[in-house]
Amino acid sequence: MPSKLCRYGTAIFIALLLVQLTAAQQYPPPQNAPPPGTQNAPAPPPGTPLSPPQLDDLVAPIALYPDPLLGEVLAASTYPIEIAEAEQWVRDHAKWKPSKLMDEAKKQNWDPSIQGLVAFPDVLGRLSQSIGWATQLGNAFLAQQADVMQAVQRLRTQAEAKGTLHSTPQETVTTQNQGGQSAIAIEPANPNVWYVPNYNPAYVWGPPVYGYYPPLIYPGIDVGFGFFPGIDLGLYFGGWGGWGWGGWGWYPNWYGGGLFINGSFFHRFGFEHFHGAEGLRNSAWAHDPAHRLGVPYANRAVASRYGAGRNGGFAGGEAGRSGGARGEGFNRSEGAPQQRFGSSGFEQRGFAGNHSVFGGYHNGGMTRMQSDHGFSSMGAGRSFGGGGGFGGGSRGGGGGRR
Repeated sequence: MPSKLCRYGTAIFIALLLVQLTAAQQYPPPQNAPPPGTQNAPAPPPGTPLSPPQLDDLVAPIALYPDPLLGEVLAASTYPIEIAEAEQWVRDHAKWKPSKLMDEAKKQNWDPSIQGLVAFPDVLGRLSQSIGWATQLGNAFLAQQADVMQAVQRLRTQAEAKGTLHSTPQETVTTQNQGGQSAIAIEPANPNVWYVPNYNPAYVWGPPVYGYYPPLIYPGIDVGFGFFPGIDLGLYFGGWGGWGWGGWGWYPNWYGGGLFINGSFFHRFGFEHFHGAEGLRNSAWAHDPAHRLGVPYANRAVASRYGAGRNGGFAGGEAGRSGGARGEGFNRSEGAPQQRFGSSGFEQRGFAGNHSVFGGYHNGGMTRMQSDHGFSSMGAGRSFGGGGGFGGGSRGGGGGRR
């Protein structure tokens, strides 16, 4: 057991170090020639708000996800260490039935947005495939929620105009209007069976306007737009009347620039670590720094908002540069920092081979570290993988194609 704990602790330490190194990195400058007189302009400091083109590139891999899944992914991206833990945990328990997997996941000390994603292993694989990208996505969402939501809508509008985004047997696409604002909504066509889109951003939108798309494994451009095999949520969330009669837990607020959370979902399905819902009502989503696990925030303003201190806890401060109070999260319910290095109890659970916290067995962790190192240095990968799966794609394949 000690050797197993040592390997788990080392893997989590590497993941934590990696997200700290990548948290403040930004996309590289455009490859086009800069405007006259700006060639020698200094690079923006860490934590500078991302521009619309930068945000478009950042959210491109998930912009066409169904709305409820998109909302959950945005919330989960603010907890990168727990993403890595959950993805590895799902791999370790691949033989469990869906109902047992979800029941046991809810016992882990993870945020509910992480627990719920165990029903979507392809999504967990995508997020953990590049921890640097997942961290940047979460940082951008915490700092610029409305801007991130607008970026998603921009990309959806472009995809719809191109003819790539439209209703299919897997999803329903509609345009909604409220208060003079319009938004493109994507919903699962069957509330009981959800499909995760599988596409290459270069196929949908062409080359990025600003820099590079995130360094993930995408299907070839010639493959087009498809879906992974459908996920029967009733196998994970059973019960009388089916799982979906009360709605999903997370939902984009397109007109307010944030997320809604559905209190009845968390109470109905027993997410014990959830403390943000006010009874059974819908309310605004709020980030829980207790699940941040020491990963620095993008700037001082965001760090201060979540109780990380005046001089540390953000990528440009002391905690981001030299350690600071790593491993501390602020528990809103208790009002005091709590020391954590990885999720409590995670190391004591099953260990299956010599694999990393990134979810890849054997050499997978090193591959992902190298990928993230390139992303933090360059902004994103220069080439697209030809495979059809996320995170190595053990499930690759069909579900539909456009």
